[in-house]
Amino acid sequence: MNAAPTLRQFVETAPPFFKNGYLLVCGRTGEAVIVDPGDEVDALLERSRREQLDVRHILLTHAHLDHITGVDAARRAYGVPVWLHPADRPLYEAVVQQGLLFGLDVAAQGPADRFYGDRPAPSFGDWRVLVHHTPGHSPGGVCLELRAGNQEPHSLVVGDTLFAGSIGRTDLPGGDYPTLIRSIRDVLLAFPDQTPVLPGHGEPTTIGRERRSNPFLLA
Repeated sequence: MNAAPTLRQFVETAPPFFKNGYLLVCGRTGEAVIVDPGDEVDALLERSRREQLDVRHILLTHAHLDHITGVDAARRAYGVPVWLHPADRPLYEAVVQQGLLFGLDVAAQGPADRFYGDRPAPSFGDWRVLVHHTPGHSPGGVCLELRAGNQEPHSLVVGDTLFAGSIGRTDLPGGDYPTLIRSIRDVLLAFPDQTPVLPGHGEPTTIGRERRSNPFLLA
């Protein structure tokens, strides 16, 4: 009998935003994806080299500056496509201006290579990435569902849509509070309670924990 597919997860953070950058790795093949490379990209690259990973894709949950400042470094290292939702293309192309809002000198990044919805979703090893559009924090925000074959969802990488005990801010350009709440309720809360949630900032959580205790979802 074949063993169940396994998924290894590595997370790194760095100042000033302490945003979670992820390496998600197929346990059988060592194929991997990098999610939201930001200022922690050097640590992600070092981890990838140390683990001898075969990175296949760079996946972006959205295009706020803290989630994309490491895109070009990751692309140079891996030579793989960068994926983005098309509705966040204007944000992505305005990363320099985003930096100015925070008093930061941010470099422009090269264009995204592929857009979610234009072709089959990316995969790596035994794992498929199912892309769910969850606007509200940004127009093109997405959550990435990790699934092996026809099994139940393994986990969700949610960017800044949902946090442990909180939700993404909606006061930045393109944000909209009612849209974000609707995305969470209609898309994320449709998943089973036991589904792990890997957010863009802070600690991991589960759908059930947020359904029961997140103050923004109890109203």
